[in-house]
Amino acid sequence: MPTEGFACFPRQTWEKVLSKINKAVVFMDDRCMESLHWTGGASLLFDAGARNIKLLSSFESGGENAPKAVFVVSTVLKGRTADIIKDIISLSSFQYCVVFTSVPHSVHLLANNVTADLEGNPVFEQFEEKLCEWMGDMNYTAEVMHAPVVFAPLSQHLHLLPAFSDLFPLLDVDLETINKKKPEKRRFGSLMDVDMHSVPPELQIQIKCLASALNSLFEFINTREESFSVGPMSRLIAGELASHPQAKNRRKAAPNKASIVFVDRTLDLTGAVGHHGDNLAEKILSVLPQLPGHVTDVQVDMLELTHLKHTADTQSILAPGCLAQNQSATTRLLWETMLVAKQKEAVMEVRRQLVEEASKENLPIKMSLGRVTAEQLCSYVQLFRDSWAALESHSGVLQLGLAAAQTLRHPTLSRWDACLAFERLLLQVSQSRSSP
Repeated sequence: MPTEGFACFPRQTWEKVLSKINKAVVFMDDRCMESLHWTGGASLLFDAGARNIKLLSSFESGGENAPKAVFVVSTVLKGRTADIIKDIISLSSFQYCVVFTSVPHSVHLLANNVTADLEGNPVFEQFEEKLCEWMGDMNYTAEVMHAPVVFAPLSQHLHLLPAFSDLFPLLDVDLETINKKKPEKRRFGSLMDVDMHSVPPELQIQIKCLASALNSLFEFINTREESFSVGPMSRLIAGELASHPQAKNRRKAAPNKASIVFVDRTLDLTGAVGHHGDNLAEKILSVLPQLPGHVTDVQVDMLELTHLKHTADTQSILAPGCLAQNQSATTRLLWETMLVAKQKEAVMEVRRQLVEEASKENLPIKMSLGRVTAEQLCSYVQLFRDSWAALESHSGVLQLGLAAAQTLRHPTLSRWDACLAFERLLLQVSQSRSSP
C-alpha cells in the first residue's frame, strides 16, 4: 500500500470543503470537528477564507451581515440534524448555504427506505429545496454534497475514525433481540450467522458509512484490498466493503495491493484494559482528562506557562492545550516518538527537545543527566513563559512536554504500575502452569 498517499488522504477529504469556505460562517458537529482538529485545525478553514467557525447547535446563528453558511456534519440529513440546520438558518439571513455530510447518498436512500435505483442524488436535491425554503427564497443558492471527513490522522501511519467510536460488535443479547423478530424456523443459531439485513437500521447505516469511508481511502491510493475478518461484526463490515458498488470497479484496475484485517473489539479487550507500561502516549491518553467533545485527544493544563498559581479560580482561565500539533516538523517527530518509542526513550526525547528549543531562544537552561522527572520537564517549560515570541514559536513542543510532565506526576500512575506488575505476575503464573 502506498504510505505517502495514505498519509495525505485525511487532508484531501477536506479539500472539497475548503473550496466552498470562502466568506462563509462554518457550522460543524463534534465528530467532524475532531477530524479537523487532527488534520490542521481551525487555521485550515480560516486560511481558506472562513469568517467564523461555530458548533452545530440550535442556539447558534450566522449573526449580522453573513450571507453564506457552510454546514459540515457526520450524520444523515434528517431528524435532529435537519432540525438544527433549520433552526440556525431561521435565526440568520443566509442567501447561500452549502451542506457537507460524511454519509454518502446511497446510505441516505437506505435511511429514507428507498430501494429503487434512482438517477442522480434525489435526496440531496430535495434537501437543497428545503434549504432554500428555510432561507425564505427559492431563488437563493443551496448545495448538498458528500465528503468523507471522518479520518483523524494521529500520525502518518495511524489514522483513527472518531465518528465510529461507538460502533461496538454484536453480543449474545443482540442475537436474542434479532431472533425475537424472526419466525422460529428462521432464527439464527449464532452471531456468525447474522446477515446485514437482520441488524437494526441504525447499525446498518453505521456499517455502510464505514465501508464507504474505507472505499474512499482505497480509491484515493488506487489500491485493491484483500479483507480478513475476526468476529461476527468484522465479517459484516468486510462483506459490506467487498460488495460496495464502487469497490468492485476499483479492484479490477487498481495497481496497488493491501491487506486489511477487521477485528471485533470484544476479541481485543486486552488492548483496552491492559496496562502495557512501555508507551508514554498510552499513559497520557489514559490519565489526562479528555478534550471536551473529543474521543482521541486530551486536555493539557497550560497554567505552567503563566505566573499564576493553581487555585480553584485559575482552573478555567486558560484554554487547555492538546496533543494534536501541526506547527513544525520537530513537533510532529516528537509526537511520533511518543507514540512508538518505549516510555523511557520518549521521555528522554521530550527533555532533549525542550533543551534544544530553549537553546535556540538563548534561555538560561541547565542540562541535567540521569532520570527525567516531571519537575525537571516543568522547569524547562517555565523558562519560556517570559517570552511571548518563544511561547508562540515552540508552543507545540511545550504542550507535548507539559502532557508528559503532567502524566508522570499524575496520582493514578502508581496504580497503573501496580496493575502492570499484577498482570505480568498473572502471565508468569499461567505460563508456568501450562508448561510441561
